[in-house]
Amino acid sequence: MADVFTPEKRSYVMSRIRGGNTKPELALRSMLHRLGYRFTVNGPKNKTLPGRPDLVLPKHRTVIFVHGCFWHGHEHCPDFRMPASRTEWWINKIEGNRARDLRVENALRGMGWHVVTIWACALKNAKTRRWLETKLERLFGAPPPMVKFPALPAGSGSRK
Repeated sequence: MADVFTPEKRSYVMSRIRGGNTKPELALRSMLHRLGYRFTVNGPKNKTLPGRPDLVLPKHRTVIFVHGCFWHGHEHCPDFRMPASRTEWWINKIEGNRARDLRVENALRGMGWHVVTIWACALKNAKTRRWLETKLERLFGAPPPMVKFPALPAGSGSRK
């Protein structure tokens, strides 16, 4: 089947695919923060670690990669289907991504990091996000307890 776009339009469409701050990443960051986990997104560790992890939880010595089901070839996922055109090229592309993911994961484990891969389909809707929330403590350890500060007595504010 021929591409429905001209080569110029296809180039433009492909250039719009973002590498960071994707909807699944933002959903995961929101979930983790709400549950009390603290992480870095653009910290110095994120940029120097192999594979540039999407999130780093330094306290838990954990790195998180949020993988798109299509680009990383999530097997048995309804969001991944090998394209019918240029199949050989896509097989090589996705296998190359998987091989790189494995090399990066092994390098990080060798450095003493716990590596967690979260697939985009696990963040797709409220039901799958609730399922993922039940697994987080087992993946990272318990978040620190929430500290609740007592309310200030009436009239003791710092305004004068």
